[in-house]
Amino acid sequence: MHAITTSALRQGSRPLSAALLAVALAFAMPGTAPAYPAPESFADLAAEVSPAVVDITTTTVIPGPGGPGPMVPEGSPFEDFFRDFQNPDGPGGPGNPTQRSNALGSGFVISPDGYIVTNNHVIEGADEIQIEFFGGETMDAKIVGTDPKTDIALLKVESDKPLPYVKFGDSDQMRVGDWVMAMGNPLGQGFSVSAGIVSARNRELSGTYDDFIQTDAAINRGNSGGPLFNMNGEVIGVNTAILSPNGGSIGIGFSMASNVVSKVVAQLKEYGETRRGWLGVRIQDVTPDVAEAMGLEDAAGALVTDVPAGPAMDAGMKAGDIIIAFDGAPVANTRELVRRVADAPVGAAVPVVVLRDGAEVALSITLGRREEAEAASSPAAASPKAMAPKEMLGMTLQPLTPEMADQMSLPPGTEGLVVTDIDAASDAYGKGLRAGDVIIEAGQQAVTSIADLEARIGEAKDAGRKSLLLLIRREGEPRFVAVSIE
Repeated sequence: MHAITTSALRQGSRPLSAALLAVALAFAMPGTAPAYPAPESFADLAAEVSPAVVDITTTTVIPGPGGPGPMVPEGSPFEDFFRDFQNPDGPGGPGNPTQRSNALGSGFVISPDGYIVTNNHVIEGADEIQIEFFGGETMDAKIVGTDPKTDIALLKVESDKPLPYVKFGDSDQMRVGDWVMAMGNPLGQGFSVSAGIVSARNRELSGTYDDFIQTDAAINRGNSGGPLFNMNGEVIGVNTAILSPNGGSIGIGFSMASNVVSKVVAQLKEYGETRRGWLGVRIQDVTPDVAEAMGLEDAAGALVTDVPAGPAMDAGMKAGDIIIAFDGAPVANTRELVRRVADAPVGAAVPVVVLRDGAEVALSITLGRREEAEAASSPAAASPKAMAPKEMLGMTLQPLTPEMADQMSLPPGTEGLVVTDIDAASDAYGKGLRAGDVIIEAGQQAVTSIADLEARIGEAKDAGRKSLLLLIRREGEPRFVAVSIE
């Protein structure tokens, strides 16, 4: 992975004071003509779907004196504004103990009665949510339900007339090279359209249920929650994240696939929460080495490493079984199995085939509910003692404690390493890391201690890598950063 950054796309709602320069790049593709030539114009499609795309403004009341202020990059056109904003006599000063923080995002209407889809991180923690439509009308919205695991939220507005809306398309039908169009509110500039192609499919960033469509359509901060359309005007993705060294679009954007989103939205609409199926096993992929050691012809399926109390144990599954089929279809790997189990209805009896001692064994497992299982298996952790900071990779790091997480307004249970100081001459600083960032993953594995990070660095060096991919949170928003370990 190159030294680039992934950041969520919510945009602080302040007017830009610097001019923006647009650069058009033209190129020719060698070879034969494509099967589907580029459309002459996206104007008709944009006009058709624009009324259903919305801008979202959220307002959050935050602590005044002593509370965390907005994080503004040095040299930003906002720097002077926020310096004035935070003076002792201004909002948040002695005479005004609280201040209101605004943020912008995007969304789209999915039904005439006012249901709206956006990203969870756009509205997370918001006290007020206002929707602005293409024609300029504004409405207050209420949260119907959220799903942090897929970063999806469902909102509702009340209207005395039917609203324009768009439908979900089948994201599985999209091919690499197909044309797509993104819409939203980039950088707080209002309704905007960009177009590109599907660059890749089935991208996984950091979530269990990730299924991202990668696109080169320009999306930026503020596009979060906006739709990605196919050429039929159907939503085939929800714009969620970008890879970027500087926070701006470089043509690598990610949209959560509609076939994931539509199922989540249906559950949020019906229950106000998600209800995912739960098998009750710990699993790992069957690697070629494991397959050879077990005498298997193919490295496929999901190897069961543990069977705690739950549906699978009740049905007779054992550690060492290899799940090769679920609900009548073959299982390729653990990621596929987890998603298919999650999509299955809670309480349903599902046929499962395992390979045990070289023979196939058929089981019938009545699925539990994952959310209930996770709540039951997550007792409150004891508060770890604050450990002495340590300098690594040009950063001074310290394990995050619950007290620190609370002060930083991080979600309960957040674990990782806090950057308490950083060398301005370090590669980490050059890649955009700053004091206050929280490293939650390294090498796509969770880190909760200095020892964890040291182990990930050692593994990367042993593998001959020159950089290590870190997943950090800044003001609750995730971003990937590849830092040099040489």
